[in-house]
Amino acid sequence: MVVDYADKALTQRYQLMAQTIIPRPIAWICTQDAKGTLNIAPFSYFMGLSSEPPTMIVSIGHKNDGSQKDTLKNLREHKKCTICMVDEAHLQQMHFSSKELDNTQSEAEIFGIETKSIIQDFPPIVTGIPSAFFCELYQEIDLKGSKTIPLVVEIKSQYIDDEIITDKEKLTLDYEPLARVGKSYALLGKRINPPKIP
Repeated sequence: MVVDYADKALTQRYQLMAQTIIPRPIAWICTQDAKGTLNIAPFSYFMGLSSEPPTMIVSIGHKNDGSQKDTLKNLREHKKCTICMVDEAHLQQMHFSSKELDNTQSEAEIFGIETKSIIQDFPPIVTGIPSAFFCELYQEIDLKGSKTIPLVVEIKSQYIDDEIITDKEKLTLDYEPLARVGKSYALLGKRINPPKIP
């Protein structure tokens, strides 16, 4: 079976991509507006992009009424965000934080998400997460005709929970990140060592 995307509706294309481009890591993005209101929202169209410069890319859609999502608005205005990686312990709060709220409301308050400030001038991290990236907006990409806005963010610093560091010299980490698979969530599960290349 070959599927011609030109013949498929947007929702059908999304369903196909979401079930086959897997697993997708989750960027739990913390941003703040001019009044200091903290926005925390998850995005699974997210991936590492380059190590030089150290960058990641995240695609952000719009609200149901067509207006900018708070994450997009805040990043455009203040150029900074904190991206938290999600573990199983935070699944419920992360999932709840995907609910569309008024921009005067904070997911941290509505859903009881505890946060703490680590680096000055960057939004706080979610307390207890395994790792977080402190990023600045690097580039916005114009996808002609799309309501989705891909943003490239540059990593300035990274927080790592000491509990997941297995080798400080080699910076080896061990934790179970949560991923998106279709409409479900998943843990990576069994790990397979790569075979030796002859």
